[in-house]
Amino acid sequence: MKPFRSSPALVAALTAAGLLSSLVQTLVIPLIPDFPRLLGTSPTGASWVVTITLLVGAVVTPVSGRLGDLFGKRRAMLLTLAVVFTGSVISALTSSLWPMVIGRGLQGCVIGVIPLALGLFRDELPPPRIGEAIALLSAILGFGAVAGIPLAGLVAEHAEWHVLFWASGGFTLLCALLVALVVPESQPPAARRFDVIGTVGLTVGLIGLLLPVVNAGEWGWGSPRTLGLGAAAVLVLLGWGRHQLRTDYPLVDLRMTAQRPVLMTNLATIGIGFAVYTMLFVFPQVLQAPTATGYGFGQSLLRAGMAVVPNGLAALLLTRAAARLVARYGARSAMMVGAAVMAAGYVFIALCMTSVNDFVIAATIIGAGAGIAIAATSSLITDAVPVTETASANGVNTLMRSVGGAVASAVLALILTHTTVKVGAATLPSREGVRTAFTVAAAAAVIGLMFTAFVPGNRSMPSNSSANSTVDQAKRKSIRRISAGRHRRDAHISVPS
Repeated sequence: MKPFRSSPALVAALTAAGLLSSLVQTLVIPLIPDFPRLLGTSPTGASWVVTITLLVGAVVTPVSGRLGDLFGKRRAMLLTLAVVFTGSVISALTSSLWPMVIGRGLQGCVIGVIPLALGLFRDELPPPRIGEAIALLSAILGFGAVAGIPLAGLVAEHAEWHVLFWASGGFTLLCALLVALVVPESQPPAARRFDVIGTVGLTVGLIGLLLPVVNAGEWGWGSPRTLGLGAAAVLVLLGWGRHQLRTDYPLVDLRMTAQRPVLMTNLATIGIGFAVYTMLFVFPQVLQAPTATGYGFGQSLLRAGMAVVPNGLAALLLTRAAARLVARYGARSAMMVGAAVMAAGYVFIALCMTSVNDFVIAATIIGAGAGIAIAATSSLITDAVPVTETASANGVNTLMRSVGGAVASAVLALILTHTTVKVGAATLPSREGVRTAFTVAAAAAVIGLMFTAFVPGNRSMPSNSSANSTVDQAKRKSIRRISAGRHRRDAHISVPS
């Protein structure tokens, strides 16, 4: 089937795929308190329904980009959507834990459509449209992640909960159809190989790190199983790093990421990703918790979801203000401001958990900070690397944000399942556990701020546009000198940009 070439149609199709990505990540959050009962498992086991999606997404982010380079981005995106559809069907057909974890893991591959969409924008759109398309996709990702929570709550309240997965499967098919119809195939480069060893190493290493974190409450932090798995994971990741440095076609270019501006920005991004996900993970649980817990408000799935919508709205509305902040004060200062605002939002809610309005206010503050910080991140990365490495560097930064979310899911699940109260037959997080989660999120935002402070200032990192302008001027001067030497006279040569 030959795609129908149209820039607006292409942007619409890829933006729809981005919306699917954000919706799938938050699809099950309203059901987190009910999963132990629905799946017949412990709260720790149920936490893997969320953690596995983020973990797979962290691994798939660089993998999907490499597959797009090797086999074509459109083909890689259609393959990714087919895997996501399979995961949706598996999840829709089961009420047991491990089949659900497998289904949700396959659904986590949807995060891989983001680097593919960004690459297709660069390949297929005229230069003036690329920035607009990327901004639209970023806005949709932020808003979709938050809007998905009340939408999932609405469906779960008025239909059987498996309908959520059937609906996500239907939307996945729609996105695949749009991509097949309107997205042209990119030409893959020749003589490149897929890094299978790097993919396996990254997967095993990340799982090995998160598995003991999630289960340490049951196994014990000092148990041989916890310590052994953690040590093995560190060794695997060290071996993976050595392999990435030695192979000709690495999954992740560690030499580039080791540069101080990129390294500090990526480390800061892990903290920001942790803080962003905490709000999505914890707020709905607190709002839905019964009043008998001493802190909950007994809200319905829909009402709890609506209370966090201002988070996405604040991020959307501050997009232009964040751009002005970056332009006037620099991306580093903007990211530090965003991280500080997020930390303030968590400090506020940790001290004030007296009403639903407190959570609405906190969600708005955190969303504002996240919008500013994430908007500044891309500028920091872009200013720190050559033009030819911009796409790869931003892909690694997306990976870091996914890692932050996956770590947050594991750590928060540990905190909330380790400090609990009994309400009837149900075991729920305690007030102390919830406050600890907010405190840890505030600390993660502060850590992100601290790493950002170590990014070299803007004056030491000229932008790519400035560098390109300098190169163009040098080219003009060189050509003028050559022309003068040849013709023994001054010549004006116009060099196209």
